[in-house]
Amino acid sequence: MAKHDFGILEQFEENKWYQEYEPEKYNCISVDMDVMDEVFGAYREEIRAIKAFACVSTQPIQGLDECSVTLIPPQSLEVFCNIIVQANKSLHSEKLVLLIDKIQEAMENKKYLIHFGI
Repeated sequence: MAKHDFGILEQFEENKWYQEYEPEKYNCISVDMDVMDEVFGAYREEIRAIKAFACVSTQPIQGLDECSVTLIPPQSLEVFCNIIVQANKSLHSEKLVLLIDKIQEAMENKKYLIHFGI
């Protein structure tokens, strides 16, 4: 089944291309595509407000790239976490609970979150 993976960058490097699919390296958790599709569908505008980067710090984007690598900086994590918490009130997904925990861990340590889209 297709999925989205989320992990924490322990050492973020400016101008480094994060384009290789390495979920083990970042201790990623996986969220099934159908669950994330529900989140993207219901919170599209809110997600588009998240400031992030596509693969490298020199390519700013708004939102998450659903089909590639997104780097979510520490200053955007609270907004992203709030969206996932709100979405899980209706979805009741254990995978989203794991994602919330992962986002909160990144927030506490002021780390970037890496997202590997489908």
